[in-house]
Parts: sequence; C-alpha cells; structure tokens
Amino acid sequence: MLTSEEVLDGFRVSGEKVRVVRDGIEQNDVVGTVVAWDEETVVIRKANRRVVKLSRYYVYEPASGPRSSRV
Repeated sequence: MLTSEEVLDGFRVSGEKVRVVRDGIEQNDVVGTVVAWDEETVVIRKANRRVVKLSRYYVYEPASGPRSSRV
C-alpha cells in the first residue's frame, strides 16, 4: 500500500524519526527523518547525515514505537 501524503507530511513537519520496514529482517530497516517525496519515492536523512531514496510502498512508522510485522 502506498504511504499517503498526509502521513509523510506529518512525519516531515514534526521531525519525528521514522522506521522504514523493507522486509522481515530487522537489520534491513532504515531509521531517519523524512526530507521529501514524490509519487514513487521518499527521501530519508539517516543519523549519519546521508540521504537514501526509498519506495513509498515500504512501511513507514514512528521509530519510537515497536517494529511492525507488516511487510
């Protein structure tokens, strides 16, 4: 399911760290802040200040909460 504009904008405005769940392996998660997005991708700034471009079809959730099992 595509992550909505409202959810991404909420994360961007609040500056809250997000966890991007890409598959069932927790080590493959990306944690950072939402910087920008377009129709297909989201730009995340990681703690080491590098940016990564990820698909909007991944699961985006607050990093402070428990990890979701949805993939």
